[in-house]
Amino acid sequence: MTTLIVLGGTGYAGGNILAAAAARGLRAVSYSRSLPQSPIAGVEYRTGDLTDAAVLGSALEGADAVIATLAPRGDLGAPGRLRELYGAIADEAAKKGVRLGVVGGAGSLQVADGGPRLVDTEGFPAEFKGEALELTAVLADLQASDSSLDWFYVSPAAGFGAYAPGEATGSYRAGGDVLLSDAAGESFISGADFGLAVVDEVVAPAHRRVRFAVAY
Repeated sequence: MTTLIVLGGTGYAGGNILAAAAARGLRAVSYSRSLPQSPIAGVEYRTGDLTDAAVLGSALEGADAVIATLAPRGDLGAPGRLRELYGAIADEAAKKGVRLGVVGGAGSLQVADGGPRLVDTEGFPAEFKGEALELTAVLADLQASDSSLDWFYVSPAAGFGAYAPGEATGSYRAGGDVLLSDAAGESFISGADFGLAVVDEVVAPAHRRVRFAVAY
């Protein structure tokens, strides 16, 4: 049985990935600072401070894949703090031969082929720019990593978040470095279908050492 560890599993992205993993029959394990108010059936919950090297090493033990869904907020909100932790996670994953997936944001995606990044456009919300740049730096570090690290980085649609959970459709599109939008110009993916896309990548890898985008 495939063992999938989700770091930050009580958050929006992490919870949807775990739900999809449990539904697929994977051994789904969540690591976070606290337990969720509404646990997902079939998910094993563990708590700990991932900035502690011993906790991090234990968290990845026995994993086939680990998905990092942490955000640069709270204790990880200082510039460079999340980037530093993700570097430690990448090192541990490479050492243990565990595939690493990182959930980033849409900010680092180009708005059009050869065009500016979404985070650099005039309408990008100022309150989210710091987070977007931090996760962009994480992507750059992965791209510069040694080939011994098996990783992927997934950017959801611009309209992805707990504020607009949407419904499960069982479908999605995967792209590259350009923001995906539908025929009406909307960029959206539900939490459930984003979770499905990530678990599909774990079960049947199609993106190795690259970033890909997911939307409808």
